[in-house]
Amino acid sequence: MKHALKQKVYYSDTDAYGVVWHGSYLRWLEMGRVELCSQSGYTVAELLEQDVVLPVAEINIKYKNSAKIDDVILVNTEIKETSKCSITFHQTITDENQEKTYIDATVKVVAINKSGKLYRSLPEQLKNMFS
Repeated sequence: MKHALKQKVYYSDTDAYGVVWHGSYLRWLEMGRVELCSQSGYTVAELLEQDVVLPVAEINIKYKNSAKIDDVILVNTEIKETSKCSITFHQTITDENQEKTYIDATVKVVAINKSGKLYRSLPEQLKNMFS
């Protein structure tokens, strides 16, 4: 299962030099994961209504190139692995033509309830979404 999100780089995403601020990439990675969930059948709001929250437990980012103001980027998101209680995504951020990679990331999320208690195994709706 894969998802690609097209996004323009705005002034607010950059530093004083017109280069994307490193934290902006984190927001775009989150947007990619949220859109993949929606494409798979559940919005984040619907999961929250069902007492399922997916916080990031681990993130590994390799910054390869810098995007700049007015660039159009693609946030590519796919499921790398599911385990008993976590989901690992592989995500890249590339230029619009996928010729230049800006970010290569692996993000692991876990399932918790709204009170912060870890589910011992992924809830059924997540298993169905990502199987």
